[in-house]
Amino acid sequence: MHDLCAKLSWERTEETEDEKEMSKKDNGAAVILAYLNAKNRPYSAQDVFCNLQKQHGLGKTAVVKAMELLVLEGKIKEKTYGKQKIYFADQAQFKDVSDADLKAMDCRISALNEEVQALSQSCRQLDAELKELNSSLTTEEMMSEMGRLKEECSSSRERLKNIKSASNHVTPEEKEKVVKEHNIYVREWRKRKRLASDMMDTILEGYPKSKKEFLEEVGVETDEDCKVVVPTV
Repeated sequence: MHDLCAKLSWERTEETEDEKEMSKKDNGAAVILAYLNAKNRPYSAQDVFCNLQKQHGLGKTAVVKAMELLVLEGKIKEKTYGKQKIYFADQAQFKDVSDADLKAMDCRISALNEEVQALSQSCRQLDAELKELNSSLTTEEMMSEMGRLKEECSSSRERLKNIKSASNHVTPEEKEKVVKEHNIYVREWRKRKRLASDMMDTILEGYPKSKKEFLEEVGVETDEDCKVVVPTV
């Protein structure tokens, strides 16, 4: 049985090689004719070359010559659009299609288009679900993250416990005192900043250079130079 299968396989391979050799000898005319008749749609020589080159090993020049020969023999038809030629099967060889058959084909095409749209929508939904799943954590990663969060929660509880049990809390009176002092210093800061600004403006009225050059000359650093902002009271 094994020998028989091997023999049949060898015979099929030999036939395929023979077909390829025959297509090369006749420049692929028979292959191209069969292809155009089977597809029954217009193609350029470039289209036919791209579609058949891989399977039959036909060269671009051979394809062009073969199609021109088929046209001369009346086996296929050609149309010229500008600089491009389009080739298609001779429609006379096909049976006439009745209006009923055309209507049935249109219905079939419409049904297939609806099926394609439904499948495309389903594919988009599946792609979205796949992306969401790929961006989600795996079970192992989830377990690891849960362990990390539990340790973080435990550490935070311990820190909160220590804070609550501490005996050196700031009393409301001490907090109020600190806030009052802070407000005093901020107001004083604003007052001195305003006085310094007024002084500089007065000097700059008779100064021949820019404010920036003046500050560099006297060696003054502003709050902005130090990237400091006066706090709000």
